[in-house]
Amino acid sequence: MGHAPALRRGAPSCGAFVITIRAPLSLNVLFFGTPAFAVPTLQRLLATSHRVVGVVTQPDKPAGRGRKMGEPAVKVAARDAGIEVHQPASVRGPEFLEWMKSTGADVAIVVAYGKILPKAVLEVPKHGCLNIHGSVLPAYRGAAPIQWAIINGEEKTGISIMQMDVGMDTGAVIAMREVDILDDDDTRSLGDMLSYTGADLMMEVLEKLAVEGRLESTPQDHSKATKAPMISREMAEINWTQPSGKVICAIHGFYPWPKAFTLLGDREIKITNAEACAPDWVPEAASEVQIPPGAVVEVFKGRGFAVRCGKLKPSFVLVTRVQPADRPEMSASDFLNGGGVDIGKVFGRISNE
Repeated sequence: MGHAPALRRGAPSCGAFVITIRAPLSLNVLFFGTPAFAVPTLQRLLATSHRVVGVVTQPDKPAGRGRKMGEPAVKVAARDAGIEVHQPASVRGPEFLEWMKSTGADVAIVVAYGKILPKAVLEVPKHGCLNIHGSVLPAYRGAAPIQWAIINGEEKTGISIMQMDVGMDTGAVIAMREVDILDDDDTRSLGDMLSYTGADLMMEVLEKLAVEGRLESTPQDHSKATKAPMISREMAEINWTQPSGKVICAIHGFYPWPKAFTLLGDREIKITNAEACAPDWVPEAASEVQIPPGAVVEVFKGRGFAVRCGKLKPSFVLVTRVQPADRPEMSASDFLNGGGVDIGKVFGRISNE
């Protein structure tokens, strides 16, 4: 689309002026994304006047206990909308680059695609590639910014819209929006909030680009960067010697994957939810030095059980949901009713005798 016709006020004469209104452009947008986190942005984009010229997502992968082939959430959403979907094994080959050029993309939006895009790909769209990142950059650069913000007990995090470069989340920041991390947030709930926040913010950025034809950005202060490396299952073992606040943050941060876990004898128990437990909720004896971290010190009918944390300064968590090995997730009260644990048992890599 070109510029709108000039609007004139009054008859042309000395001192008359002309107002020209620039109409927003309809951009050709190429979308890169894979998990559910990326779906709200794609859906918002499809509701605009911009033209989605293609969707790129990861190949189908086996998932679940049956290892059946699973489709990425973005693929499902795009297919339902009738949008062409590409699932290249690699974005570095000449075939993919040629296809990408053929789309005539003005800009690419990248949301949790799952692979690093090389310089050749970043340079194809006229306005480059814009990324939605789940942190307030330069904090928490890497694969798991939402998880690490919770695990580390942050009170706030946010969304950054970044002009991508060849580094790992090192590009200049175009827009940013903070959100609070609530006491009961886990990776799923906070991720949901950030996915919609990111979608809203990206649409604002696209509107600005469509109207003005350019975007301003601010380089990151690399000296203030922190890392958010990929999460592994081994990281999720609960350390009961830590204060209760850190234990709760770990339980929330590792949910829904890989789920924080501990041992009860030779049985693995996943702890999927917990909350703060005041010292006056448990017997005074629970604070004595001979009570080890990981010990169950009280049970609460219909709610769960209290576990001691910390070495020198005792604190307590109230476990409210668990998942025993090879069983579904359940409430901690159901676990208690089934004889799963009782007062005096100790979680962790120590003897329960």
